[in-house]
Amino acid sequence: MLRFGILSVLILVNCFSSMAQKPVTAVIGAFSNEVKLLEDSLKNKKVVLIKGIRFMTGKLRNKNVVIALTGVGKVNAAMTTTLILSRWQPQKLIFTGIAGGLNPNLQPGDLVIAKATAQHDYGFIKNTEFLSEPTRNALDYSLNPFFFKADSILLQTAQRVANNVPYQSTNTKNRKPVVLTGVIVTGDVFVNSAEKSAQFIKTFGADATEMEGAAVAQVCYHFKTPCLVIRSISDNANAEAHLDMKTFLQVAAYNSANLVLRILEEM
Repeated sequence: MLRFGILSVLILVNCFSSMAQKPVTAVIGAFSNEVKLLEDSLKNKKVVLIKGIRFMTGKLRNKNVVIALTGVGKVNAAMTTTLILSRWQPQKLIFTGIAGGLNPNLQPGDLVIAKATAQHDYGFIKNTEFLSEPTRNALDYSLNPFFFKADSILLQTAQRVANNVPYQSTNTKNRKPVVLTGVIVTGDVFVNSAEKSAQFIKTFGADATEMEGAAVAQVCYHFKTPCLVIRSISDNANAEAHLDMKTFLQVAAYNSANLVLRILEEM
């Protein structure tokens, strides 16, 4: 009986080990709209709850994936990213979602593939001036990179397929959405200011701003997990941003998710 018991344990251990080693791609977004298309396209769906956070596993474009809704903001995004990396050990992670456009050439529905991300609200205040600085390693307090660079293979894949995706248009003249590779900055604020947008362009050379991407990239950097942040423009981060975001949220979220689907097909 003891021999059979040990044999059963070994079989179970081997089974769980092979499951853990199965290649998985993580795909996350902050709003339900940002992951709905992906969840709706998922086959062999299975829901896993960890500390109340829902993760959905299955196959997407014939790839093993785990999808999660992070919630808004850097802390929520970092927490969910840490859980997903710890539990599934994905080979790569893609963040999909919407953003405020900073580059004057961008319109709602356009996309930015982040070659790098940075946190615009991390630093210190000297008198009345805010000065940005890199984040720090949680273990040895060494400086992290100021810009977290995208994984080169994921970035090249996204660039290669980006112009062959059936995007939705927000323009009455049926203007085809533009896709560019650029810099995305992250902070725990919804930017509703042309003045602040101009500052981000000057300080960071930023093309878009949002509230999660660089935090996710920082966690992936520490876990040594390849990461790519993709954003579709829902507004231009100006005085009308709060209105435009509501108007163009659905189309922007769809375009970003559709690019992710095309990347998965190519991988």
